[in-house]
Amino acid sequence: MSRKRKILLLIIFLISGSVIMSNYSIEKFSKGKTSYHIDKVKKHKVGLVLGTSKTLKNGRRNLYFQYRIKAAVALFKAKKIQYILVSGDHGTKTYNEPADFKEELIKNGIPKNKIYLDYAGFRTLDSVIRAKEVFGQTRIVIISQEFHNKRAIYLAEKNGIRAFGFNAKSVNGRNGIRTNLREYFARTKVFLDIIFGVQPKYLGKKIEII
Repeated sequence: MSRKRKILLLIIFLISGSVIMSNYSIEKFSKGKTSYHIDKVKKHKVGLVLGTSKTLKNGRRNLYFQYRIKAAVALFKAKKIQYILVSGDHGTKTYNEPADFKEELIKNGIPKNKIYLDYAGFRTLDSVIRAKEVFGQTRIVIISQEFHNKRAIYLAEKNGIRAFGFNAKSVNGRNGIRTNLREYFARTKVFLDIIFGVQPKYLGKKIEII
């Protein structure tokens, strides 16, 4: 076996090991900290909805978006949360995840004054840390799909936030498989972010949720 091939195999081995250990650590840490059942969720002031696009690139509706809306509405109407904080990407004038969520939440009966928007939630790390540093929350319910909630909870706890995840319905099929595969590598990135002390792209003025 050539030296180059040995080095390549070593790199593959190290990367594979990192991916496996990262996923194991997050699964173990978040065990028992998420649920699909509303009665398992304690009352919180704020539910943090993690953003995603309203539609897919092919123009079809994004089920991740739809299911997160349903989960947030159910949690609010069950009086488990008083306010909904939507954190997502508003990187351009024509792309605005938080505004899309707000519009849909209002259509589903959530009062406008109970919704707060975080336009700088470019990554899960940004959304979680900004919930604390900008919006002053140290105890939150995170609303997303289970795989996403587990990673977000890990990030939250490592940044001084007590978090529980209310799981939106999962997405099956091709889109679900692709997303779950990406999640393995996203979890590895979590540990790199923690090691290097990565912070949100923006912080800014504090916004009080009242």
